[in-house]
Amino acid sequence: MSSVKQFQVTFDCADPERVARFWCEVLGYVVPPPPEGFATWDDFDRSLPPERRGAAFACGDPSGVGPRLFFQRVPEGKAVKNRVHLDVRVATGLVGEERLAALQAECARLVALGAVHVRTLVADGYEESCITMQDVEGNEFCLD
Repeated sequence: MSSVKQFQVTFDCADPERVARFWCEVLGYVVPPPPEGFATWDDFDRSLPPERRGAAFACGDPSGVGPRLFFQRVPEGKAVKNRVHLDVRVATGLVGEERLAALQAECARLVALGAVHVRTLVADGYEESCITMQDVEGNEFCLD
């Protein structure tokens, strides 16, 4: 019999802390406390060898329900469309104009945080509206 597994979502990026703090704002996530013995994450970061400073950052759901997000620095830049992306569920249960208005309001909030609006897909009789966006480093995600 298999059991449910916990998982984290890992982002490869150039600036882990910047991307993590963006996603904290998007999802209402928080940065966990620094490791024991360190007053701040900056203090912890300064304790690392120079090549490891700023190489990783994480955030999590304050309720403990959602997955942990982990951000790791990689040398290469983003080159192609993500094969996996997050759907940020901001209009669940809403339809028509009410749904579109909720999506557009969240889109405006996220653009102010540095996200990019890519396109709005308006309901077509089969699918409800959604908005495709990019985070502060160009990773695709959707408002659903």
